[in-house]
Amino acid sequence: MGLFNKDKVENTASTGNEKVESETSNSAQPKPTKNTILSSAALLNSEARPRVSPADMGIPLPVNEEKFSDMYISPDKKCYIWSGKSNSGLKIAKCPDLSEFVENIINNYDGNSKSYSIKYKNRNYRIERTLALEGEQYCARKMPASIPNLEKLGLPSGVYRQLLSLANKSGLILLAGATGMGKSTTIASLIKKYLQMEGGYAFTIEDPIEMPLDGVYQTEHGDLGLCKQTVPPEGNWAEGIKSALRSKPRYIYLGEIRSPEAAVELLRAATSGHLVLSTIHANNVNDAINALAKYAASSGISEDMAYGLMANGFLACVHQNLTGSPRRLKVETLFTNPDINSGCPVRAMIRSGKLNLSTILEQQKTKLEKGTGLFEN
Repeated sequence: MGLFNKDKVENTASTGNEKVESETSNSAQPKPTKNTILSSAALLNSEARPRVSPADMGIPLPVNEEKFSDMYISPDKKCYIWSGKSNSGLKIAKCPDLSEFVENIINNYDGNSKSYSIKYKNRNYRIERTLALEGEQYCARKMPASIPNLEKLGLPSGVYRQLLSLANKSGLILLAGATGMGKSTTIASLIKKYLQMEGGYAFTIEDPIEMPLDGVYQTEHGDLGLCKQTVPPEGNWAEGIKSALRSKPRYIYLGEIRSPEAAVELLRAATSGHLVLSTIHANNVNDAINALAKYAASSGISEDMAYGLMANGFLACVHQNLTGSPRRLKVETLFTNPDINSGCPVRAMIRSGKLNLSTILEQQKTKLEKGTGLFEN
């Protein structure tokens, strides 16, 4: 009621006589009529009710405001987005600016790279163009306007704390999962947190560049963090990693592992004193480790060498999935002892190439849930 009365005084004082009116006695003020009292009560009641958004009323929202992570644009230019009713069900998008959005996507295709980025009304989208039976089709992934804080992603508290403990370590942190499960968002949030905690220089290799990581970060102890986002030179991902190493970064982020040579360079970088982060498509932690090692081996090195590099450089793998409506984060994690000289059963198992991680995964999950240290003596 106090806020409402304040608004009334400010509104009646809009003639420019604010000071005069505030000094007038109460007897000079007009007495409220019955209609005035009823109108005031009605306004109060209307403000007390929850406001209904245009989406709640079924009014189509512009593309940037519509809630979706991916939009699928078929050859006939119909656009489909997540319905919100199930894990994967779709609905036809009815945004009033769809034609403009689709035209922007088509016009930005350079005739060469099927993966590219566009900026539509100050919002970034990652585009994937493919050819279907009836013509070209597109998938437009909406990038966050800003990178969310790591603590807001819904990671289990034990996993969150363990990831934070790796900020000043060296090795490989691998984010695994299917397409559209938020891997890039989690890694970007993690890099942002590390730069805010420790400062230092972060070098990313991405194509296309997705999250707005580039810039300067202030740490609590007064130092600065700096992130520079790059694309692989002439599409050569392995050369991009070599370029990163020559720049002496604290953190290296490889957006995707797109060649066997890049996989080898990634593993080598993880054993050279840097904290390296990357993503991989896999169904679980076990598959992620095997996939990376075997991919590296296909470059020409032996599988034994690939698993050896993996064992020496591995720090953590987080496999994540988004389920339900609304979407909830579900993770499976594996960590190694950051001290490479300590006895670590996870490293030993990776080195052998014979992964039977179910017992270790369950033991680590229990410890993380209880809040006990994973590698206490």
